[in-house]
Amino acid sequence: MSKLLPTLVLVAASLLLGDAGQINPAAAGTCADKCPPPPIQFIPGQRITFEVVNLTSSLVQMQRVLGTDPIPLNPGQAVSFARGGSTDPNLSVLLWDATGLPLRVNIGKPNARTLRIEVRPGGRPPGDRTVYLKDDGRVAVF
Repeated sequence: MSKLLPTLVLVAASLLLGDAGQINPAAAGTCADKCPPPPIQFIPGQRITFEVVNLTSSLVQMQRVLGTDPIPLNPGQAVSFARGGSTDPNLSVLLWDATGLPLRVNIGKPNARTLRIEVRPGGRPPGDRTVYLKDDGRVAVF
């Protein structure tokens, strides 16, 4: 039996290695056109123009935190304002539909110093309600 054991091990190894030649190795690659978009980020302390566009069919209220009054945005209306800089690094913009419907917010960066906020109908309740520009220049939607 001791002479037969090395022969059995050799046969088993041959069978296992023989099948491995038919297996295609995983190829490393990139995400190609399925890549997620890079996160939107600005240079910390940079002065930025915010463009907010109401693409819903109802009135949307917008409020910049830090003691401002709500600003009504009619359907199709766009507003812009500049914020940021070393004395004003953070900014939160609160958004809500006047009729209580959920909203979906799409953000974009059309150029190096502009944050475009598109307010659209939809999303799961309660929807997107806040866009936050953080100290480190990153933008988050809550």
